[in-house]
Amino acid sequence: METNILLESILYLAAAVIFVPIAKKVGLSSILGYLFAGIMIGPSVLGLIGQDGEDIMHFAEFGVVMMLFLIGLELDPYKFWKMRKFIAGMGSLQVIGTTVILFFGLQLFLGWNWQVALIIAMALALSSTAIVLQTLKEKGQNNTSLGRSSFAVLLFQDIAVIPILAIIPLLVSEVSGGDNLELNGSLISELAGWLQTLVVVAMISAIYFSGRYVLVPLLRIVAKTRLQELFTASALLVVVGVSYLMQLVGLSPALGAFMAGVVLANSEFRHELEGDIAPFKGLLLGLFFIGVGASINFNLIIANPVFILVFVLVLTVLKFLVLFGVGLIYRKKIDQNLQFSIGLSQAGEFGFVILSFSMGLQLVPNDLANQVLAVVALSMLITPFLTLINEKYILPNVGVKEKVEDSDDEIHEQNEVIIAGFGHFGSTIGRMLRANKIDVTVLDHDADRVESLRKMGFKVYYGDATRLELLKSAGAEDAKLFIAAIDNPAVNLQLIEVIRKNFPNVKILARARNRIDAYELIDHGVENFYRETLYTAIHMGVDALVQLGFRKYTATRQGQQFIRYDEETTKRLAEKRHDKMAYMVTVQEEVELQEELLKQDLHLQLGGNDHSWDSEYLKKDANNRNFK
Repeated sequence: METNILLESILYLAAAVIFVPIAKKVGLSSILGYLFAGIMIGPSVLGLIGQDGEDIMHFAEFGVVMMLFLIGLELDPYKFWKMRKFIAGMGSLQVIGTTVILFFGLQLFLGWNWQVALIIAMALALSSTAIVLQTLKEKGQNNTSLGRSSFAVLLFQDIAVIPILAIIPLLVSEVSGGDNLELNGSLISELAGWLQTLVVVAMISAIYFSGRYVLVPLLRIVAKTRLQELFTASALLVVVGVSYLMQLVGLSPALGAFMAGVVLANSEFRHELEGDIAPFKGLLLGLFFIGVGASINFNLIIANPVFILVFVLVLTVLKFLVLFGVGLIYRKKIDQNLQFSIGLSQAGEFGFVILSFSMGLQLVPNDLANQVLAVVALSMLITPFLTLINEKYILPNVGVKEKVEDSDDEIHEQNEVIIAGFGHFGSTIGRMLRANKIDVTVLDHDADRVESLRKMGFKVYYGDATRLELLKSAGAEDAKLFIAAIDNPAVNLQLIEVIRKNFPNVKILARARNRIDAYELIDHGVENFYRETLYTAIHMGVDALVQLGFRKYTATRQGQQFIRYDEETTKRLAEKRHDKMAYMVTVQEEVELQEELLKQDLHLQLGGNDHSWDSEYLKKDANNRNFK
């Protein structure tokens, strides 16, 4: 029967819409929701999509392509050099250590020949970049020690795919027959192994140089048109075009996208490309996880359950032990090391790529490859469960115990003010309050930051502020003021939801990075929000007025009035932001009104009412607005 793409699209999207909210509701990650959605509509359960999920996997792998392109874009040479110790050190120890142990284990216990054992060992040594990065993003841990270590290992793994895919063709001549698939349809599949390797290296070099001398000039020409949709189309063309070229020589499209991202990482279009590609990446990654769930062949598992389940268990334990050892070498604390080791203990999406590539070259028997693919999919499936078990049952008894052994870590004090998030923003507030002899309870979830702050004399408690138990122990029930200053806007919003639901009497002052974050806070009933970009910009504007000849206090008052008008405008715009036309009209009206009011204020001040810093009007206004 002919595939109806519209019907299948409805099935994929409906499954995601149904299962992802359920997963989030019961405290699981969105990844598990996508995986369960794929299992339910896949051939093993309801059978609503094609044979073993192959039809969706070909399309959904494009999500991984987008993700690798964005990772390449983030690979700033300066940042890479700064992290070289972790990338080359932690990454190489994990990949080489896991590969070597698996290689000898597969030969010793399963009797596989060395070529097959090497390919499968290399495939299983790589973790899932998609799962790990998505989990870190959801938990707001991208900029923590855990996030940086995980990213370093994943980045090394992604780079390691290049030599792995280059090595595999060299093994072709070493392998004798077997029950294999036809050779893949690449342009170089008929060439000798050593010649294929040369072609692959030449293609990677060509992409690098053409990117610098062709793609960047092309994007400059497109950018001059000032058409956003054309620039988005150009970004997609770059990703799809380079991926296709890599596929022509039998390599992974994701590898091509990664190379394209690396080439464009230092261009002036880096941030704009990230913004254009990000929405596509999120949706397609969701489809990729649905495809992984659908591709799990339960019939194959039922036919040989002991082999596959034991293989998954051994693989997960082995990778955990290797990663935990790497963490010990780099002196990671026990709670951070557990999260790091469990988070990367699965096989990854490049396992599908490497095994499919090897099957096409007749290097791995079809039946064996399908069994290993089931192992890869199951290991990805159980990782969110292991993470959940670690967070709920292991860390409270292991990680936190280590923290509370010091009496300073036990939250016995009950202060009127609580600050959650003690980075640059939160610590500035804390220092100001402390200078005015106000006692504050400070919570932060970055173990390295907590340790550093303690050495500088700050009393900071380690913990996840979104946990109700921690908030109660910090005295949130009796606190007068709660300052939500967490770096990650999504986590900050989650914290505010918990506070408003469980401690309705405490007053909330919330950090917002920009107007969009402010809109979200307004939707959650937060009246006192503080936009980083607004106050810094106003400070600079006041200085600019002074440099142009305005009196210092005149410029300062204009800045205060601008903030007041802008905050009132933000609250009005929040109601209309979902209607694009009405929003644009309202923005224009508000800007004109705001400028007119400021002109009137300036006229009054220059007319003789501007003879002191502290007019009664400004005092009253400041008190009413709590110094906002």
